[in-house]
Amino acid sequence: MEQQLNTLLTLAKEKLATISSSELLEEFRIEFLGRKGEFTSIMKGLAQVPKEDKPKLGQMANKAKKDIEALYRDLHAKLSAGSAGNTGESSIDLTLPGRKPETGKLHPVTQIMNEVCSIFEGLGFSVAEGPDVEHDHYNFEALNIPAHHPARDMHDTFYVSDSILLRTHTSPMQARIMETQQPPLRVIAPGKVYRCDSDITHTPMFHQVEGFLVDKNISFADLKGVLTIFTQKMFDKDLELRFRPSFFPFTEPSAEVDIACVICNGKGCRVCKRTGWLEILGAGMVDPEVFKMVGYDPEVYSGFAFGLGIERIAMLKYGIDDIRLYYENDLRFLSQF
Repeated sequence: MEQQLNTLLTLAKEKLATISSSELLEEFRIEFLGRKGEFTSIMKGLAQVPKEDKPKLGQMANKAKKDIEALYRDLHAKLSAGSAGNTGESSIDLTLPGRKPETGKLHPVTQIMNEVCSIFEGLGFSVAEGPDVEHDHYNFEALNIPAHHPARDMHDTFYVSDSILLRTHTSPMQARIMETQQPPLRVIAPGKVYRCDSDITHTPMFHQVEGFLVDKNISFADLKGVLTIFTQKMFDKDLELRFRPSFFPFTEPSAEVDIACVICNGKGCRVCKRTGWLEILGAGMVDPEVFKMVGYDPEVYSGFAFGLGIERIAMLKYGIDDIRLYYENDLRFLSQF
């Protein structure tokens, strides 16, 4: 066996001296160091040698294997660096441009949410967040929407139990905050909301920002001023606003707010259905009944509230006509933002 090990080591050195490519080096590794290679075959015979010779032969075998592996590693390193063969040229071209790693981006809905919050924070509003799983009391009762009120049908609610539900708007934060804090208040409440609805302009889960301001001598003119500044900053245009009378149980008077079409600047196009206007949010003065439920004196305090859908704002700002695109996780779509 001693002769076999010496012969194997000599043969391995001679063969390594002739190898000039990674493919040939891999063949060498399989032939000499593989599970069924030459060295393994010799080692199997170690069990047959006399007991007194095993320590000596075992040491020789380990040394021979280490020598072969060291020679293999050295040549592998040279070939990997492009130093083998007769060319003498490096395989690394330092003049090539670097590979720029892909970087993650915020989802377009998140970008718009952050921008909306930033605008209102600049107007002095603080940000408050509440639970997605809400009590019926805060979602409806405290907002002047008692049981069997027809307005509940507008919300298509996901109920967890008779009194627990997935919130249908972020307006419950109005009641939660007014219960624990005294005016003056200037707050926005961003977050996810849930309704049983799904088509090209609605999804079962979407994002909303509720805002409200409560103080003495607050009027509808203050509401108009805040929303005018918001739309101008959001769309980077001096857009005209239109307030249409509407109904919300927790505001009186209430209004739907339209902006001049961001596509045609109010001239009329397919997007605005030739009207020149696009609906953007709902708003109004806080109903005195809501103040009474939280212990505010409606003779002393007044305020306004508004609610806007983030996906709706994003659709108008980016010119997107199908809300479902936001949630299909198509990188071709998402990477544009």
